[in-house]
Amino acid sequence: MEVLKIATAGSVDDGKSTLIGRLLYDTKSLTDDKLEAIERSSKQKGYDYLDFSLATDGLVAEREQGITIDVAHIYFSTATKSYIIADTPGHVEYTRNMVTGASTSQVGIVLIDARHGVIEQTYRHFFINNLLRIKNVIVAVNKMDLVDFSEERYNEIKADFQKVVDKSDYEDQNITFIPVSALKGDNVVEESTKMPWFTGKTLLQHLEEFDTQDIYNRGKVRFPVQYVIRPKTEEYHDFRGYAGKVYGGELNVGDEVVILPSKTKSKIKEIFFYDKKYQTAARRSSVTVTLENDVNVSRGDMIVKENELPKIEKKFTATVTWMDNENLRAGSKYVLQHGVNKVLAKVGAIHNKINPDYSGVETGVESLKMNDIAAVSFQLNKPIFLDAFKEHRTNGSFILIDPQTNNTAGVGFIE
Repeated sequence: MEVLKIATAGSVDDGKSTLIGRLLYDTKSLTDDKLEAIERSSKQKGYDYLDFSLATDGLVAEREQGITIDVAHIYFSTATKSYIIADTPGHVEYTRNMVTGASTSQVGIVLIDARHGVIEQTYRHFFINNLLRIKNVIVAVNKMDLVDFSEERYNEIKADFQKVVDKSDYEDQNITFIPVSALKGDNVVEESTKMPWFTGKTLLQHLEEFDTQDIYNRGKVRFPVQYVIRPKTEEYHDFRGYAGKVYGGELNVGDEVVILPSKTKSKIKEIFFYDKKYQTAARRSSVTVTLENDVNVSRGDMIVKENELPKIEKKFTATVTWMDNENLRAGSKYVLQHGVNKVLAKVGAIHNKINPDYSGVETGVESLKMNDIAAVSFQLNKPIFLDAFKEHRTNGSFILIDPQTNNTAGVGFIE
């Protein structure tokens, strides 16, 4: 079954957790004990409705304060798809959590409270969807029941959000607007009878119709080798296969390829998925390939098509989201993990700090603290094979590891 990964973002009290809870309830994905707990807690609080936010807010502090603090992953399925929702916090101090939750997602849902419209945090939430190159963004204008299901108010918010979209440099992004009431269930799973002026699909209908092949950003083929398979059995005595996941495009039997970093040339001889042979390895498929000639290939090497070489660099600039308590400074040293490769990296310079509300950049910044986003240059002890993140989401990203604590200190997107 196809799996769709979704990241949600919204400000405090926009109804993000309620929206997800409503999705779970209306798709009958809540277990009986969970539903009973929601009913009991809602009654204890004196509500005359079910508080669906309790379906996702797992931390005691979240339930007590009515806010989302950490990333929660929620799983549910329909007849056609399985879904993983990363429910991310919306506060500015949890920017790193938002980036973490959205980093593996293919669709973003940005919630807007119909009463308040587009606010500063809306800019930040959209900025992070752009930073991570999330191709499809759904803008859910929530709490339409509190503005009398007004078409005029919905259109005002659409016009205001379009001004945010106009600041984006991501031309291939698809934006879809849906007016909803998460509390009442309007346009979440079932079509609303209160908004006959809206002729679009419900939120779930829209998610159901996504083509999971189309949601990934296309790019040049990258096949990082994760494991070299040598069975050395009687049946497969001389077998030498290279296992990994195909990113960006497709690999075909007969393709002329180059192995990096050696730059040795070869051809794809066979493609296996377990014990079955295929002519083509589709994007994001995990396969084992064999090559025509016996060349030296190791874990961490990359197989690419002959006419689609990446850059091989020891110096580059990247947009970094800082996640550590210890500040990042020029001259600091980290372990940079790019795919399966780890290299030593030294911070060359912090060029500017980027304001995620699209208000510009700050220059003359000497250090980055937790949740800061900035353009930073790096010097590596050995080259890596890289692409710009805008051109290749997988091969253009990396993490920084503090060698003293082994913490993931930051994530980077190569420019």
